[in-house]
Amino acid sequence: MRRSLIGSAVTALVLAGSAAAALPKAGALVPGRSLGDIALGESPSAVRAALGRSYGRCRDCARSTWYFTYQPFTQAGLAVEFDRGRVSAVYTLWRPQGWYAPHDLRLGATPLTVHDRVGTLRTIRCQGYIALVRDTFHARTAYFLYAGRLWGFGLFRRGATPCR
Repeated sequence: MRRSLIGSAVTALVLAGSAAAALPKAGALVPGRSLGDIALGESPSAVRAALGRSYGRCRDCARSTWYFTYQPFTQAGLAVEFDRGRVSAVYTLWRPQGWYAPHDLRLGATPLTVHDRVGTLRTIRCQGYIALVRDTFHARTAYFLYAGRLWGFGLFRRGATPCR
């Protein structure tokens, strides 16, 4: 009886841990630090612990890139790039609902609202969209604009291009 209770408890903890590791419903950008609870420099095992093992791999990307989406073969979610076994970039895919940044900055905001809430940003023109960026000592935070609205967020190594 005691062994079956312990076995059940262990099984419940393992399942609870698996359920906890998933793409957040409302991911947060912490400028210069993290996106969706993923920070630059983390290991692949840390990413799997945070987001789970359900991800796709980019076959044509220059760097190892994992795609975490809410449903298989859908577009909205989070991409994590690795360089030399560590996270080198993390960015939203499409426009995942509910994601936000400090000062109640939400996806769908106008460029004026982004500048008003974030402050001075540098503009980088990418193919088909614009990235408004700010560099800190170790990271580049990007706010992606598409069709005149805030479409996504990104976190990259300082000076790295936000164009993908």
